[in-house]
Amino acid sequence: MGYFVWMVVLVLALYTIIPTLLVRLFGWGAYRKGNADRTVFLTFDDGPDPDYTPRLLDLLKRYQIRATFFVLGSKAVQYPELIMRMKEEGHLVGIHNYSHWTNAFMTPRRVRRQLNHAVGAIESITGEKPVYYRPPWGIINLFDFLLLKDFRLVLWSLIVGDWRSRGGTVKIKHRLLSRFKDGAVIVLHDSGQTIGANSDAPEYMLQALHAFIEEMQRKQVTFHTVDEIGWSNEQMDSLSWYKRLPLSLWLKWEGLYHSWFELEPVDPDNRLLYYRVCTYHGKRIALPDGEEIRKGDRVIELHFNNEMMFRIAMDTRSMMQLAVQLVRAVQQIMPKMTERFMNDETTKDVKGIYGITMINRGPKQLGFTVTDLPRGIFFVLTKLYLRTLLVVVHPQGKKRLEIKKELLTPKILAISTKELQKRYSVSPGT
Repeated sequence: MGYFVWMVVLVLALYTIIPTLLVRLFGWGAYRKGNADRTVFLTFDDGPDPDYTPRLLDLLKRYQIRATFFVLGSKAVQYPELIMRMKEEGHLVGIHNYSHWTNAFMTPRRVRRQLNHAVGAIESITGEKPVYYRPPWGIINLFDFLLLKDFRLVLWSLIVGDWRSRGGTVKIKHRLLSRFKDGAVIVLHDSGQTIGANSDAPEYMLQALHAFIEEMQRKQVTFHTVDEIGWSNEQMDSLSWYKRLPLSLWLKWEGLYHSWFELEPVDPDNRLLYYRVCTYHGKRIALPDGEEIRKGDRVIELHFNNEMMFRIAMDTRSMMQLAVQLVRAVQQIMPKMTERFMNDETTKDVKGIYGITMINRGPKQLGFTVTDLPRGIFFVLTKLYLRTLLVVVHPQGKKRLEIKKELLTPKILAISTKELQKRYSVSPGT
């Protein structure tokens, strides 16, 4: 009996658990979020519903918002007028299987049959073949990766439990507003007729969505359909699987690191650089303006956004080209960086700004001092980390980067707050 149980667990792990984890945690082969600042992607599952979908469409039309609907083929056949209305009002129609059955408990052939029936139903109504697909509950099986030849798999980055009535409007609204991040793909439900859902749950969703839309528009956040998500998945899709997997893992780790150390973007409109305020523990750094950064000083520690670094690296062939592009990008941020740090109460008393990088040729022209990182275990680990990072973020690998070994050495970049203020002509309190 024990052997049988373990065999079942192993089969399930290989068939559905591991594939689902690869997609859900690392976004392997799937759209999960957008890249642009001040954007949001509303998506709705399980419809169309004769009671709630028309009201949802009215709300979206009122605010001139386009969204994405992942519909069930069986319901599309029942309510074709709602599918046509979605198309006519500029929304994107995707599929959510013909019936709301999980792919985990279907054979590959049955999954394909579900999709073909759903595609046929939508195409017969709109005249267009849907290519965007969200599996029920976001669960896939091993063979669903073969579907990526014909479909774009879309998951989410924000889910708020709106299929349950408990907590009502307050719960949904709080989760939407408190968990929202730029580029979020939000999943909501315009029907409460599936397993585990409450039939009146969409009522609370509509009320919360109304408040959320007003708050987003107040903040000048724009709404888009998922076919406008942009570069990230197209660039990822151009890579081989053995490149996509480590890159996805690395970016997932970076997200955890940012959360753990509470890193914030230097410029919310250009998230190339992140920072945190911390106590300096390294060797003394003597700066050209006579200032020194010593152990115990409060400093600003800078970090590159490696997802944006990957984006830039896609268009470069060498380390030199990558360095030039990054220096130009950082140069655009420097005035805003100075203004923010000089006027923020939490950063006014910092002694200087520093970071560790192997891209250390161009920063001198921005006013940074470049010094050696002391030899030791931290040097070895940092060197290994940064070399691995460069190989991961550049899609053509280290061989195509045309880098000399001696250049792959981590350096400390530093600038005093006085020099920063002097160079970029921003005074405290301005």
